Amino acid sequence: MNLDDARSAFAKLREQENNVSPTELDEVWAALETVDAADILGEWKGDDFATGHRLHDKLVASRWFGKTFNSVEDAKPLICRDENGNLYSDIKGGNGEASLWNIEFRDEVTATMVYDGAPIFDHFKKVDDTTLMGIMNGKSNLVLDNGQHYYFLLERV
Repeated sequence: MNLDDARSAFAKLREQENNVSPTELDEVWAALETVDAADILGEWKGDDFATGHRLHDKLVASRWFGKTFNSVEDAKPLICRDENGNLYSDIKGGNGEASLWNIEFRDEVTATMVYDGAPIFDHFKKVDDTTLMGIMNGKSNLVLDNGQHYYFLLERV
């Protein structure tokens, strides 16, 4: 799959309301460009793909908004909305915060958010100048659901 096909498939999978195939997401991921940790600093609004992964309901319940990367040493994985709609970093829900690193995943080095309080990694690849695709990776009992990773996306705010 070339980059243009991957971007087109990404858009279609994003719009799909259920039964998104992790295999198709993996194919898109493989065709996307890697990104450097220093290049993704800023505020990002998050969403996920409708794969049926158990983390979807947990993030909806927390009113997850997205992620903020103030610096490579200061990453906030769970920016949520409180009852009044105000944004805050859910340190308790995320078991701390995180940092950004360039880490190898699936034979490529790409920007990765490393959680401070859990063996969890969010790997990122570039869809376009304002969109990232993410795959949550880590100890299987924490992030895998029926053997499948959690797939999500971030859009620059």
